[in-house]
Amino acid sequence: MSPQDWSAIALTLRLAGISTLLLLALCIPCAWWLAHSRSRLRPFMEAGAMLPLVLPPTVLGFYLLLAFGPHGPVGKLTSSLGLPGLAFTFPGVVLASILYSLPFVLQPLLASFRAVRQEELESALLLGAGRWQRMRHVILPSCRSGLLSAACLGFAHTVGEFGVVLMIGGNIDGETRVISIALYNQVEQANYGAAHQLALMLLLFSLAALSAVYWLNARQKQSE
Repeated sequence: MSPQDWSAIALTLRLAGISTLLLLALCIPCAWWLAHSRSRLRPFMEAGAMLPLVLPPTVLGFYLLLAFGPHGPVGKLTSSLGLPGLAFTFPGVVLASILYSLPFVLQPLLASFRAVRQEELESALLLGAGRWQRMRHVILPSCRSGLLSAACLGFAHTVGEFGVVLMIGGNIDGETRVISIALYNQVEQANYGAAHQLALMLLLFSLAALSAVYWLNARQKQSE
C-alpha cells in the first residue's frame, strides 16, 4: 500500500473516533427522551432520526453539500460569522458522518433504555437520587451492553462510509480521503493488490465489530 493509503487509514480512525464520541454525547439524552416521552411529536422525531437507514447516502450527501456550500444556509451562516466553510473539509465530513451514523448509535441505546426496569428508577428516586445521579448510577450501568454496542456499531459504520463522505468531502489526501475512497482509487487505477489489502482490512474489521455486538447482546441476555 502507498503512503496515501496509510494516511487514509489514520484519517478514517480519527474520523470514526471523533464521530463516535460526539454521537454518544448526542444520542444518550435523545434516546432517553424518545424512550420515555409521551409527546405527539415523538414518532416523527424518531422517524427523522432513523431516516438514514433507508435514505441513499448520496442523497443525504447531496443535500448536505447544498447546505454546506457558500450559497446554502449553513455556508452563509459560517461566512457571516467569519468561519471557514464546511464543504470539502474534515469538520464537514465529521458532521456528515454524525448524521449518517446516527440511527446505528441511537437504536441500541433506545432498546436498552426501554428495557430499564421502572422499579430501579423508583427505588433510586425514593433514596433521594436526582436526575443526573439516576442516569449515572442506575441507568448507564444497567445499559452498559447497549452503550458498548452503540459505540461499536457507530465506529464500524463510520469506518465503512463512502457515498456521504465522497459527496461532502471529496477526495482530498490527508483531509477527507478515507479508507473506502482510497479503495475506490486503487480499483480505478487497477492496483488490485493494494485494493485487496484495503478491502480485506475493512472486511475483517466489520466482522470483528459485529461479533463484538452479538457477543455483548448474548452476554446481556445471559445476565438477565
